[in-house]
Amino acid sequence: MDKQQIIDQLKLHKKQPYLDYRLKRIAEKFTDKLFYTLFDTNTPLEENLDVLESLFSDLIALACWESHKPCSKVWERYVGQLPHILENLNLDAEAIRNCDPASLSIEEVYMAYPGFYAIAIYRLAHELYKVGFPMVPRLMTEYAHRQTGVDINPGAQIGKAFFIDHATGVVIGETAVIKDHVKVYQGVTLGALYVEKSLKDVKRHPTIESNVTIYANATILGGDTVIGENTIIGGNAWLTSSVPPNSTVFHTPEIKIKTANV
Repeated sequence: MDKQQIIDQLKLHKKQPYLDYRLKRIAEKFTDKLFYTLFDTNTPLEENLDVLESLFSDLIALACWESHKPCSKVWERYVGQLPHILENLNLDAEAIRNCDPASLSIEEVYMAYPGFYAIAIYRLAHELYKVGFPMVPRLMTEYAHRQTGVDINPGAQIGKAFFIDHATGVVIGETAVIKDHVKVYQGVTLGALYVEKSLKDVKRHPTIESNVTIYANATILGGDTVIGENTIIGGNAWLTSSVPPNSTVFHTPEIKIKTANV
């Protein structure tokens, strides 16, 4: 094929003519600016809020595809929620510092803990998800996913003082509900029993009540699955049914040690 034939073939198979990747780049820039505005001591608040509003206007132009939805009013409501979001994130940081003996200071939590960063971007995205602002919340949490290995859908409902330790491999689905003072370790999955498009508006992911600890690589599946408060889920456990409050659930591995004949 000559160059023109290649171009014609590419146009023929390019099935998303209105896919504009500027939306992704601006969403990531907006996310970074939000994080620094909330936490960086040297970032000027008043100036940055103006920059954020400008970036948000760009996002509206690219992402607000349905003209009957008042996207232009979303920013006013959203920026008013930032103090409340910051208050909750400070509780998350305190929970991490208080739970993790390896943390040397609260500053270390804010600057060096991938679990905290993932929670922060989730909380900032969740407020946009609640008002139905299209695409941007998912782009924000996927940006954090790429940096931390933590995949939190912006639709999940997460209570106060949430703690993710080590972070990598954690997956929290869209309809998961997590109450207050929950601790989660690396590799934990809060997922669906199975995936079908018809289940879009159905609760597919589990509910975790308050004061639950879920250790590494545990998998908890299903929208009807409820983990009762004050429960400990041991590492590598696999659960598809509910657990009553004050329980301890653990996985017993079968270990076989092969020794060489001498």
